[in-house]
Amino acid sequence: MVESVVEPGCVECASRPKFAGIYSTVDGMKLESMESDGSCSMEEMEFNWEEYLDETGAIAAPPTAFEHVENGLQSGFTPGMALEVLSGHEPGVYWVATVVTTCGELLLLRYAGYGQDRHADFWCHVLTSELHPVGWSAQHGLPLRPPRALQERHGDWGNFLVQTLTGARAAPARLLEGPQRGKELMHWVVPGCWLELQDAHVGLHAWPVRVEENIGGRLRLRYCGLGPAEARHDQWLFFLMPRIRPLGWGCVARCSLEPPSSVRSLKLEQHWRQALGQVYEDQPSLLPSEVFKDQPEIRSNSFGVGMKLEAVHPAFPFGISPATVTKVFNDKFFLVEMDDLRQEKTSWNFVCHVDSPGILPVHWCLHNGVHVSPPQGYSSHDFDWAEYLKNCGTEAAADYCFRQTPVNHDFQEGMKLEAVNPLSPSDICVATITHIRKQLLWLHLEGAKSPGPDCIVPVDSMDIFPVGWCDSNGFPLKKPQKSILTSQKKIAVVQPEKQLSVPLSAHDGSKSMDLTLLSSETGLGAARYTCPTIYFNHRCFSGPYLNKGRIAELPQSVGPGNCLLVLHEVLSLLINAAYKPSRVLRELQLKGQPQWGGREETIKAKYQGKSYRATVELVRNAEQVTEFCRRTCERLECCPNLFGPAMVTTECPENCSILTKTKYTHYYGKKRNRRVGRPPGSSSSSRDAARKRKKRRSCFVQKKKRVGGTTADTPSESPQNSVAGDDEDEDYDDEEEESISEGYSPSSADGCPSTPEVPTPPIPDKKRLRVPPLRLRASPPALPRPLALNRAKRKRKVRAFSSDEEEQEVQKQMEHKVEEKALVPKEAPTKKAEKADTLKLDSDPLQWSVADVVRFIRSTDCAPLSNIFHEQACLL
Repeated sequence: MVESVVEPGCVECASRPKFAGIYSTVDGMKLESMESDGSCSMEEMEFNWEEYLDETGAIAAPPTAFEHVENGLQSGFTPGMALEVLSGHEPGVYWVATVVTTCGELLLLRYAGYGQDRHADFWCHVLTSELHPVGWSAQHGLPLRPPRALQERHGDWGNFLVQTLTGARAAPARLLEGPQRGKELMHWVVPGCWLELQDAHVGLHAWPVRVEENIGGRLRLRYCGLGPAEARHDQWLFFLMPRIRPLGWGCVARCSLEPPSSVRSLKLEQHWRQALGQVYEDQPSLLPSEVFKDQPEIRSNSFGVGMKLEAVHPAFPFGISPATVTKVFNDKFFLVEMDDLRQEKTSWNFVCHVDSPGILPVHWCLHNGVHVSPPQGYSSHDFDWAEYLKNCGTEAAADYCFRQTPVNHDFQEGMKLEAVNPLSPSDICVATITHIRKQLLWLHLEGAKSPGPDCIVPVDSMDIFPVGWCDSNGFPLKKPQKSILTSQKKIAVVQPEKQLSVPLSAHDGSKSMDLTLLSSETGLGAARYTCPTIYFNHRCFSGPYLNKGRIAELPQSVGPGNCLLVLHEVLSLLINAAYKPSRVLRELQLKGQPQWGGREETIKAKYQGKSYRATVELVRNAEQVTEFCRRTCERLECCPNLFGPAMVTTECPENCSILTKTKYTHYYGKKRNRRVGRPPGSSSSSRDAARKRKKRRSCFVQKKKRVGGTTADTPSESPQNSVAGDDEDEDYDDEEEESISEGYSPSSADGCPSTPEVPTPPIPDKKRLRVPPLRLRASPPALPRPLALNRAKRKRKVRAFSSDEEEQEVQKQMEHKVEEKALVPKEAPTKKAEKADTLKLDSDPLQWSVADVVRFIRSTDCAPLSNIFHEQACLL
């Protein structure tokens, strides 16, 4: 039985009728990329990574995260190797030294005899220093003597050398002499040399390949027996890939020398055998073993036939689906097949070992918040492993069968890098890390001509490269398209106003694909995890933290799509629409234990040149989205319908249009004579009185009807007014922490909110002491600067604000008392008056609370000021 295997990047296989939706995408992307390979446009040559990172505000993945690139830059030396070098500064005298560490063409050496003493270590360059293999001085009749600083440490240096060099690894002569001297390992593989390539899809098969190009260690390999006319079947692989082996490895590993099934039909069987014999008859020079020293060692596995697992699709790495171990070749390799329940199925097989990053234990997706793509032919959209295993009559592979060692990496979401297009391996594109789940990365390829879903690669993949790799190695980089470049400043996941559904085919645009990790073609997007469209109802009340003008500029909706991605984008948009994004981020961050049973996501915000991040809990199920949006609105003290699955077209059911707000800010520095607009209906006298007292108004008040016959029908927080708020947000350094005023008097129907009175604490029965009356001042003393600066850091408390009418009444009473006292004729001071009363208190004033201070003030002649003091004290 001949298995049907599809080779990645094969146009011929991609033209098959099955999986037509995916194949058409592969065909389109492949043909377009091939057309662009012919001539590199000037725009691609002028692409500048530094400018692109500045424009997008992103950061590049650190070069140290790409271990395979670092290993390719090594010179072949390893710590512990022994060689001969000049002994100190004596010409013609040599001594044995060992390699401590390497850095490209530089070696850190230590003379034999120093042991663990590091003070005499020295650096030398492979190309410019006199370095020779062990035994070279004896062959040329030159003395072998330790440096002077070492001569007194040992008596018999001959025996010392014998003990030191016994069992030691000597540096090969080819590293110190000949054409490989000083060369990096990746440059040892030159065009024209022969290797063997292990078949990735069919059993233990291997076939010779010829190196056509070597670009920075990335090899273009051509199968033995094919010529330039079949160049489309060439394979692009990094030289450290485990599939690449030295010539003759197949015979040692007992592999069958068979051409890959993807190209076998191109030639007759006689032609393949003749080409194979020609390769071994010519006896090409073999590559040194040092080239393959950094290839990972394959460990023994414990898999059995019939075991179920989760696997990344081998040909289209856009999803994770159920798979089955179909064959175990030996203790190292086994064959995995993607499950397909249809009668006419296509086999997708790939050879694995225990450390293969594409195989995962059952429930890995569930534990990491990734949806399992149901196998082709599965009857239900919601995949359940327990039911599936029961129906199949098989068992899941145990967790200990998989790689247990965690993979440490330096990648972060949002980082930029360069990645191979899995549908066109000859192309390297600009890519962004969109998600990280343990050892897997989701990459969005911004340079692909036909945008598709995010591809999945392991963190140690050899198909990803650091920023600037293509430029430094002269390889063409597929730069982002202009539309993508301009959309970086906006949000690519939002839906147009007329489009309320997200197409889920693999050939849809990147705007919809960003909402899901995978496409529905690969099985992702179960109904229970698909978030409905989230609408921004900018006419609703925006609360104290959000800027109504900025909300009006947001897109009408986001989604539908994956719940985590849609809600993450919605919250990011709201945070950016805030007066102070950092404050909204603090309100939304997770405090205590999770309540929704969802996933904790990190959301970032920038404000005044600083970056903030917080952990926010997001729901995963669609049935929780409505309540989650409503609870979030309550935390932001805005209308519950400001955003959510319901679109508010006319009037809000919450009748939030009766609310408005005024916004006041502080500026620590030079004074500004800028005055923020007052609420409708306030008079000039009350405005003057408020300005004298420097009192802050209530954040939210009901609209007041004007006495002059015109009503304030337009909210004071219109988009035009909010634009002015934007200017304030730039000019001022801090904003007032606002909260909704509580309690309304019966006169609220007239548009005048009232404030609940502060309850008067009981005063103990004792003789009240008369305190000399305080002299009124035009304005209260300014807060000390440290208090003003620290006020924003203190815990915000719910406070009540007096209405304008009460403030005016208090002011009139105070002015009336001052006038009465001014009319009283002054009397000659008496001795009793000169002697001030002694103030006696029953407790330490430093330990008083705000309520104690208010109680004391009400016991004095300053009782009318108690409410004002209570307001100002609560603001601190």
